Amino acid sequence: MNFLIKAFITFLIFISTGFANEIKVFDFSETELSQLDVRKVRGADNKTIYTIGSNENGNFLKAVADNAASGLGKEIKIDLNKTPFINITWKIEKDLPGIKENTKKGHDFAARVFAVKKTGATPLSNRAINYVFSSNNKVGFNSPSPYTKKSIDNVLATTKNNFNEWITVKANVKEDFKKFHDLNVNELDGLAIMSDTDNSKMKAIAYFQNIYFSAK
Repeated sequence: MNFLIKAFITFLIFISTGFANEIKVFDFSETELSQLDVRKVRGADNKTIYTIGSNENGNFLKAVADNAASGLGKEIKIDLNKTPFINITWKIEKDLPGIKENTKKGHDFAARVFAVKKTGATPLSNRAINYVFSSNNKVGFNSPSPYTKKSIDNVLATTKNNFNEWITVKANVKEDFKKFHDLNVNELDGLAIMSDTDNSKMKAIAYFQNIYFSAK
């Protein structure tokens, strides 16, 4: 009996540790969608349309940006010392070929996820790593946003290799803040999702699913 009790306790500890080492960010439910902070990009003609869907792997968020740009933000504290890795499952159904994404006229992405760190009193002082699903650049390409050097675009996936298919990517956010911003960040303050085409005036369709932070 004592052996069974000890085994059960060990199992509980294992399960608890597993959950503690994975921090889910979004539920992608209708309730959550109504509660997320929606931010339209200044100057954009339209808002990106976000809807909820589901498949065999659970709920997902569909984004349709037709000459549009708006993001969905969520304030959430992430301990990057315990869970430094962001994991993103996403798919691009309609991409944006031919644009120069590191220029103001072409700075659009069918899918992007912002990791945000507050570094001052106003949103303009925030630093961000912008993890993107590129339509034109290779995985590993990175550059400052043409609008602000406080946000770095970092390509984690490209439609050149993975067009219209689900792909899961991973990045060490803590290391990226040190690499791109020379900041030792212990805690992340929020995450945002966006599909935008306001600069290129094109149309993009993207899907997001299962975004979470992990220990490795």
